[in-house]
This record gives sequence, structure tokens and C-alpha cells, in this order.
Amino acid sequence: MLLTLSIRNIVLIDKLDLLFEEGLCVLTGETGAGKSILLDSLALALGSRADLGLIRAGEEKGSVSAEFILPSSHPVFGLLSDLDIESDEPLILRRIISSEGRNRASINDQSVSTALLRSVGDALVEIHGQNAERGLLDAKGHRNLIDLYGQLLKVVKTTSGQFDAMQAVKIALAEAIDKVEQARVDEEYLRHVVTELEELAPQEGEEDELAEARSELMHSEKIADALKDAVKALNDHGGVEGKIRTATRAVERVLEKAGSKLDPVLESLERAAVEMSEATMLIDSVGRDLDIDPSGLEAVEERLFSLRAAARKHKCEVANLPQMLESFLSRLRDVEQGDADIQRLTGELTVAREAYILSASGLREKRLKAAKKMDASVMSELGPLKLGSAKFETLVLELPEENWSAAGMDKVEFQIATNPGSVAGPLLKIASGGELSRFMLALKVVLARSGSAPTLIFDEVDRGVGGATADAVGERLSKLSQELQVLVITHSPQVAASGSAHWNIRKGGTASKTRTTVERLSDEQRTEEIARMLSGAIITNEARAAAQSLMEG
Repeated sequence: MLLTLSIRNIVLIDKLDLLFEEGLCVLTGETGAGKSILLDSLALALGSRADLGLIRAGEEKGSVSAEFILPSSHPVFGLLSDLDIESDEPLILRRIISSEGRNRASINDQSVSTALLRSVGDALVEIHGQNAERGLLDAKGHRNLIDLYGQLLKVVKTTSGQFDAMQAVKIALAEAIDKVEQARVDEEYLRHVVTELEELAPQEGEEDELAEARSELMHSEKIADALKDAVKALNDHGGVEGKIRTATRAVERVLEKAGSKLDPVLESLERAAVEMSEATMLIDSVGRDLDIDPSGLEAVEERLFSLRAAARKHKCEVANLPQMLESFLSRLRDVEQGDADIQRLTGELTVAREAYILSASGLREKRLKAAKKMDASVMSELGPLKLGSAKFETLVLELPEENWSAAGMDKVEFQIATNPGSVAGPLLKIASGGELSRFMLALKVVLARSGSAPTLIFDEVDRGVGGATADAVGERLSKLSQELQVLVITHSPQVAASGSAHWNIRKGGTASKTRTTVERLSDEQRTEEIARMLSGAIITNEARAAAQSLMEG
């Protein structure tokens, strides 16, 4: 419920703090006293569009705070928790607007977007005014109201799951068809490229190996010449090995005479002989392995250049050619396997569609039953509200398949006919201002336990009615306030007398500055106010007696 409303510098209000109560809260006052300012202020705190014209003349900013007490099970707490917004009770919605155009919204002093503030506000308060465009008048919400009234949310959830499953298969099928169609456009090209690459048969790391081989082949003659020079140098003038053997024999002749002094010399000469022998053998081996056949170089270059040409053609590195071949092969497999995938997904879609239709059809039947029951309940409320000649009906229309949704295959719309034999139509188009308010009241009485916002506000719901009809309006509002908190702005003494609490709105001030004030009335003050509403400016004892009778009645 709405606990407090604090307003600062909004139009004619400089400072106002209101403490509301449970039940039926009545607000009365002369025309022009500022009742609409209260509604505009509350709407601002609930996330409506900010109008700089709301800021009190001469002030830099205006602000409105609305404080709510809610049961812990209210869905708004789940919404705020998902967004990591602290939502301990009380829940305080605040809006600050400045003359410079700045606009700040917050929930429990945490900054939020205006859109989020509006979403939360819509879940907390419903305002039914003379120009209401939301709530029960919005046909987009009628389907949800029927589902709430008929306690169909579990069935809706099941249907929603079936719809999502059907849509997922539809998307997969569309993607498969598109993939195959695109692959078929390129099929001839793909087969040509695959043939080329398979004939080329690129291998991982092949470019580096070929480049190295090419480099060796290009320099093989020079390497062979160098090796010949090396052999010649080793063999000229008796050769290095012959000289080492000669030196060794010379040392050996005097070895015994030198004792151990020449042992290291002899060991060194032996090592040199071994190293020279190995060097000679390595030179021979490398020489034998050299390929100086020009045809070998030509073959290597042809292979290397073919690989690089293929890489340029496909705009990739040579090293990526094996992966490129696999990619083209995969696209070809899409063509070859695509038909099977399409056939499989088509079968899955048929199954998913049948499951959705079964669930949505069951939901439709339940909606039709709930609509029939609700229509009867609303009709029973219209008679006492002097709308006995009117007809209320809920249309549950089956939508074409392209308009099916997670909420089912139905369009739901509340329609009325105000006179016998007249054609039924949407609430907003058919009913007059006074009739519309009473239709809204009848609907809210019926829907009170079906997911309504915890606070309802009616602005002049009694407009255009009096006498017994006004009594009936007051009785319905009182009945509704047993389930929800109801605030009503009224000019009807019968409606005012039905309230459990009463506030009077007045406009006053000085010649230079006007201000609106709101006062909580005592029982005695309340009697005087209702008497004024009955008799006008001059309050008679008869009017007071009539007021007392209304309040007791």
C-alpha cells in the first residue's frame, strides 16, 4: 500500500507530507483546489514523463517521494533483486526534476532509469482517471488479466516453453536451408577447388622444407667446388696425413731417450691423424650426397611455386592450405548432408508445432471458460451501478499463425455495448466519461484478487452520476477496499461518506502566492465537509443531518 507521499515545490504545493491508510481513502475539495496536482505528483514519482511546468514558480527544482509497504511476496522485489537493487521495506520511489532539465529517478536512494521506475510504479499503483490510457483500457493487457483471473499462469508457462522450442527448431531449419542453398550456388566452384587442392595435396610444414631444399640445390655446385679445394689442400705435397705420419715416426725414434716428455706430443699427433681421417671421410660423404642435377632443382621449384600460387589464389598462407582444403570439403559435405538435415529438422518442427498447438488450444479453452465466468461477474456489478442495460463481453479471438506467440494463439479484448441492440466495441471508444469510470470500477471489483496493483486510485469515478448510483459506486469502492488500498477523488457526498479516511484539499495563500494544502479530517470535520458537498457554500443543519445519515448508513 501507499504509506506516504511527500511533495516539494510542485505547482501550488510548496511542502506537503501525507500519511495514507488502508481501506478507502477519500479526497475531496472544491474544483481547482489542486486535486489533479496530487495525481500528477504521484504519477511523477511512479515514472511518468517529467514536465518542467510542474516545478513551483520561482523554485529551481521539485521533488516527489512515494513510500510503499508491501508483502515480501510481491513480484516487484524479485525484479529489483535481479537488478541488484536493495529493496528492503519500506520501498521508496523518488523523482527530482530541475528547472535546467535534469531529471533524477531513484528507488531506495539508488539511481535507476525512468523506464525501470515506471515499471515498478505500474506494479504498485493503478490510476484510473478521466483520461486514463493504461491499465484496463489497454487491450494489450486484457489477455494477461484473463490469465490472472482464470489462474492460468502455469498453462501459459507450459505454452510459452512449447513456443520457444518450436521457434528454436524453426530457426535451425531456416539456417540449414540457407546454408544448403548457399552451398549449392557454389557447388561447381567448390568441386573444382577441392579437385585442385586434392591434386596439389599440400602438407603441413612443406613450404619450409622445400625452401631449404631449393636453397641447397641452388648452391650445390659451389659447395662441390669448395669440397674439391678442401681435398686438394689436404692432399697437396704429400698430404696432411702423410706429414702427420712422418712427424709421428720422427718422435717415436727418440721417444725412449726423452722419457715421458714426448708422450703428450705423440698423443696429440695421434689425435690429429684421427681428426684428419674423419674430416676426409665427411668431405667425401657430403660430396657424394650433393645433387647437382638441374632437374632436381627444377622439380623442387615447381612444387614450391605451385603451393605459393595456390595460397595467393585463396588469399592465405601456404601453411593454411591443408585447412583451406578441409573447409571446402566441409562446405561440400553441407551440400551432400544438407538434405538429410533439412528432412530431420522438418520432422522435428512438425512435432514441436503439434505440441505447441495442443498446449495453446488447451489454453484457449480455459480462457474461454474464464472469460465466460468473468463476463457474468462483471455483468452482475453493472446493474447496481446503473449500467443494467449495458453488456460486457470478453472476446477470445484465434490469431493467424503468423501472430502466434509465447502467450498462445489468442487475442483477448474487453468490449461493451452501452445500449440494447448497439454494436459492442472497445471500452475507450464506446463508453462516455461517467460510464467508463463505472465500467472500470466493476472490472476492478471482479479482478481485485487477480494480480491487481496493491493501490488503486480513481479520479472522479462518480462523475455524471448521483443518488442511488452514487451510493452504489461508494458501496463498490468500499467492497474493493477490503482487498486493496483504494484512493478516490470525488465530488459525490455518497462516495465520500463511504470512506474509512477522509482528506480535504484546499487552495489558499496570499495575494502574491497561492498554495494548495491537504488536511486529514476528523469525524466532526468530515461531517462538515460532506454537508458542504450536499448543500453548497451555506451549510444547514439539515445538510449536517443528511451527512451524518450518509456516514452511518
